[in-house]
Amino acid sequence: MSKIKKWVHNICQVLEMIAAGLVSIGILLALISVASNLSVFRDILKDPAMFKEYLDTIFTLVIGIEFLEMLCRPNSENVLEVLIFLVARHMIAGSTTPMEDFISVISVSLLCVLRRYLRTHKDDKKCPPGNSDD
Repeated sequence: MSKIKKWVHNICQVLEMIAAGLVSIGILLALISVASNLSVFRDILKDPAMFKEYLDTIFTLVIGIEFLEMLCRPNSENVLEVLIFLVARHMIAGSTTPMEDFISVISVSLLCVLRRYLRTHKDDKKCPPGNSDD
């Protein structure tokens, strides 16, 4: 039974790396597209609403990069960072009501507190009891 579990685990790791490779290709293509379209800056000066579209594209790239990092190194901190960026993108680039903005701010705050708690909790686990410098 343990050989089957190990085999399934290895297949999952290979599939995760394939997915990470595909996400990497998508990010590179999107970066090339954004970099090659320098006329966007001229359009932003003419129409400020274009800035919102440009910002949405940049947020999508950042979320893609964070998602790729999460695929390569899955841990709670990476997952929380992706969630924080997703909520921030929704709040900044989306058309939201003041109530949705308020809920987004509360959500980001809670995610940051949770990330801080998890980081502190991990640090406590690293230090063996009785080995403090007090």
